Amino acid sequence: MPCMTYSAAGGKRAMIELNGGPPNVGIILPPEYFARPAEILARDLVGAVVGRRLAGEETRHVITETEAYLGAHDLACHSARGRTPRTEVMFGPPGTLYIYLVYGLHLMLNVVAGPEGTGAAVLIRSAGAVQGPGRLGKELALSMELNGLEACATTGLWFEQGIKPNRIFTTPRIGVDYAGPRWSGRRLRFLAARKASKGLRLTPS
Repeated sequence: MPCMTYSAAGGKRAMIELNGGPPNVGIILPPEYFARPAEILARDLVGAVVGRRLAGEETRHVITETEAYLGAHDLACHSARGRTPRTEVMFGPPGTLYIYLVYGLHLMLNVVAGPEGTGAAVLIRSAGAVQGPGRLGKELALSMELNGLEACATTGLWFEQGIKPNRIFTTPRIGVDYAGPRWSGRRLRFLAARKASKGLRLTPS
């Protein structure tokens, strides 16, 4: 069944108000929202909401931390290895879910960014009270069956318009020293101000 940009509750697309926010808060983000450079999308997804439906129950978590992976030229990005069975999803349409397993234990939530064929994605590292991408994957009950599907209500995992934090900070990405100093030093990790930890070298975005 094709995905639709309806409200997560189903039915006609509606204007939903949450916590006194602007009237577009709660609207599911359509594929064209993700058709932007990964570093811009990653910043804008901080404060957005990731929604999940399992066994008829819906949960929502406000995104507090993301990382941008810019495409095949970014040596920290999986797509830098070229088009492989694992990375082929990254070259697909924007708004596609890219799920992968690390250490044989943790499933990571990513969404494809930029024009189709770019090989870019945004990693969702933390949301709500859940800190870290591995814990988030467990909280959302991710499965490899989601890999390659569109992020939408029909799929059961989607993103909604949220309320942008007053301040967003940046740091280098976590665990990408293998990419060399040029790419490991890029400040492509984005954090909501309330999540930013003391002792980190933070730059307002």
